Amino acid sequence: MIKQDKLTKINLYDKLNAAFVSLITPEMPGLKKIRKQNSYSKKPTIVRPFEMPLEFISIDGVKIRMAKSIINSQNKETIVFLSAFPHSVIAYSPIWEALKKEYNLYAYDLPGFGASETKSEYMSFEFQGNFLNSFLIHFDIKNSHLVAPDVGMASALSYVINHKNKVKSMMIGDGPAALPTSEPSIMKKMVHSSFWRTMFIIAGSGALIESAKNLGNVRYVPNKYELSDYKNSHKGKVANSMKWFKKYPEALKNVDRNLKNIQIPTKIFWGEHEAILHKENGINLNKRMPNSELEIFENCGHFVYQDDYPRFIGMIQSWVEKHK
Repeated sequence: MIKQDKLTKINLYDKLNAAFVSLITPEMPGLKKIRKQNSYSKKPTIVRPFEMPLEFISIDGVKIRMAKSIINSQNKETIVFLSAFPHSVIAYSPIWEALKKEYNLYAYDLPGFGASETKSEYMSFEFQGNFLNSFLIHFDIKNSHLVAPDVGMASALSYVINHKNKVKSMMIGDGPAALPTSEPSIMKKMVHSSFWRTMFIIAGSGALIESAKNLGNVRYVPNKYELSDYKNSHKGKVANSMKWFKKYPEALKNVDRNLKNIQIPTKIFWGEHEAILHKENGINLNKRMPNSELEIFENCGHFVYQDDYPRFIGMIQSWVEKHK
């Protein structure tokens, strides 16, 4: 999937910048305590990602990276995975491997994120929701189940709010949805501070990936192939990524006012040791959405689909089977 001679490492510059971010992040001591309890080490949880049939395609003039695995389009349930930031669809490889024989699977890097192309106009909830609509139409995907953590969550919610759809269910979490928000320090920096957004741009993609690992994982240790893909995928894109966060407060208002109208069965998942968006956001969202259930992933950080991927796989299986 990723050739070893093309690997890009997290270098000393990246690590020093990420270390500085950790130093000024008040949530870090708590995360370090949890990691110590988990015997967290430098040894990757998975030696290398499982194979995914990656390809680049253009939809409505937008070039994205995606993967698909179709076993029976008529009789099997279909699941669509949206990428999280600053990861890419590579992060789903163990989940993909476990589910590919049971379901039709699609996954894509959101426009402006991952290995998909970036433009300033892509960096909004509304554009991402509209693109999801185009993606589903392009592949004639009906009655699907959406898996959408982090920035993907905003895309999924914007889509179901603004488009007629036949989505059977959603699995969303660790992302923006309901007001008022409870934001740890790193989120406040990216959303509310032009100074810190500029600092992230200057530091570059490697520091961003290393910081995300430090703040988002308490059990799962990414391997060199994942880290290389994340860094390469976001190279030169951090400036546009920060525009998404700048627009975040206003975009969130539109989602928030429409939550009560979403009747799609929704599983909300959240990490117990969340340092990007506190778990109180998930609790609040569960109260606001009329047809939702909340599952808190104990002993997990922001990237719950990695930190406890076996449980996450089980959650998807049981939820999809329940909502066929």
